[in-house]
Amino acid sequence: MPIINEKKNIIEAESYNLEFSKDGLFVYVKNKSDEVLAQLFLFSSIHSSSGMDDTTQIGDWEYEKSEDDITASCSVYSSIWTQKKYWLRCLTDRFYYGIEIEGKGLITDTVYFGGYCSGVERWGSGYFISGQNFKQGWTPEPNTRERIYFSPEGSESIDLNGVPIPGRDGWFFTPPPFYYSFEGKDQWLGLGVCCEPGENRFVEYRYQGGDQKFSLELTYEGHTLVNGKYKLPEIGFYFSNDPYEGLKGYIQDIQERELVPAGHHNEKHTWWYQPMFCGWGSQCYLAAVDNAYAPDYATQENYNRFMRELQDRKIKVGTLVIDDKWQKAYGLNSVDEDKWPDLAGFIRNRHENGQKVLLWLKFWDPEGLPLSECITNKAGKSLSVDPSNPEYEKRFREQIRYMLSEEGLNADGFKIDFSARIPSGPGIKTHGDFWGLELMKQYFLILHDESKKVKVDALIIAHAPNPYLIDYIDMIRLNDINPGKDLLSSMRHRQKVATIAMKDILIDTDNWQMANKSDWLDYLKVQPELGVPALYYSSHIDRTQEPLTAEDIDLLHEIWEKYQLKVRNHD
Repeated sequence: MPIINEKKNIIEAESYNLEFSKDGLFVYVKNKSDEVLAQLFLFSSIHSSSGMDDTTQIGDWEYEKSEDDITASCSVYSSIWTQKKYWLRCLTDRFYYGIEIEGKGLITDTVYFGGYCSGVERWGSGYFISGQNFKQGWTPEPNTRERIYFSPEGSESIDLNGVPIPGRDGWFFTPPPFYYSFEGKDQWLGLGVCCEPGENRFVEYRYQGGDQKFSLELTYEGHTLVNGKYKLPEIGFYFSNDPYEGLKGYIQDIQERELVPAGHHNEKHTWWYQPMFCGWGSQCYLAAVDNAYAPDYATQENYNRFMRELQDRKIKVGTLVIDDKWQKAYGLNSVDEDKWPDLAGFIRNRHENGQKVLLWLKFWDPEGLPLSECITNKAGKSLSVDPSNPEYEKRFREQIRYMLSEEGLNADGFKIDFSARIPSGPGIKTHGDFWGLELMKQYFLILHDESKKVKVDALIIAHAPNPYLIDYIDMIRLNDINPGKDLLSSMRHRQKVATIAMKDILIDTDNWQMANKSDWLDYLKVQPELGVPALYYSSHIDRTQEPLTAEDIDLLHEIWEKYQLKVRNHD
């Protein structure tokens, strides 16, 4: 139980101390060695579409004790809100920082530990920011740079979207947990978003650093209306010996507080553990030979060829993924019969050979849909499907039933890709009141609910290892590989984050894109320790066009046999 010295304005706890400045603007965060980790500016700005938030008049900090915690709170006045209230709720091993606003407006950005203030004469007016003495930062978000440790003087983003262009390269996990960790002298300090269910309406959690300064931001983009009182997500402060331990403590905390589901309760079916073959790598090889477009090679003829190549090499895969683009139109998930004259027959043949079949789905793509079922921008341009629209939901559920039912294609589940293309930005129109992670959750909810109605063992694979989504995903895909980077280190990081974020979740280890065959062989040996082995090549490595030799295939057989033995022993 923390204790308080009101004369000195200090809250003392087992893992930390909080010391308030005399003017009440800042609090010093000290670890158990009395090291100052951060100097938090307490009166954060919550900007709206009607203006920027300036704290204009500040009340006194008040303290309230309970059996388990101490809460310090302060009410202030604002240039755009009727009132704002801030608090620090302190427990033995962690504390939370919270904000409640009152008034009316559309939130654009919440700048935690930074903001405008004209309420204290001593320091003048203008923009205030927090201080930091961090050695280095850590992020769970994989990126194309493969840098999970970063300078506290820089910036980092954990967000829902991304593409391989400058500034938006964190698209491998969309999203991972909203958590950063920072190294002090003796401990790591974690900063995690603690959000009430239904209020995950932001699209980005950003760390903005500088020379001994920092702030955090949640980006709302003008899609969250406040009309009365509104409680923003808290920021939890966690102390640990290393970033992964801190992430684990954060996940356990938000589970115990019922901010996210308690754990992965979906039944794991035996066939889910079987090695997978995804045809994308082989499609890319054929396209590389012809200097052509890889999705054009998702054809029945080519997939029959891939199956023959696997059979000739006696490679036994339990699950086949038919990848991009078997559809005529992404938004309709309609079969391109020029490519697949008998997709249902192909799947039936795979079933007769003891294999399951997953269909690749491109999330958000509106190709083929009427504009009325799409999310649009101010110019009326279609940006994506709209899972908040009842008409689209009806259409999507019909598609799912067709793709999975015996009367339709009779597939066994889905590999979800491009979840990073979730709409983002101001002025965008949705049918229902969903935004950010809540919009993504609605999409996954429809997919999961209808899939399990059709086939209870339908498998849903996605690369969104956020604990808020745990009830709707059966397996996390580690996603594409960065050729030329530290392959094994990066994939171990992704696997570690995914299994902490979604305890006991199955892992699709992925297998593409490989820089060369040597890297492929190195990763082949590691895949079983990370999760379910995945194979993307039936004959050649696509980038180098190196053939898979008999010796390579012998090694694959040896590794997969050991994996199968481990699975049987586990059962």
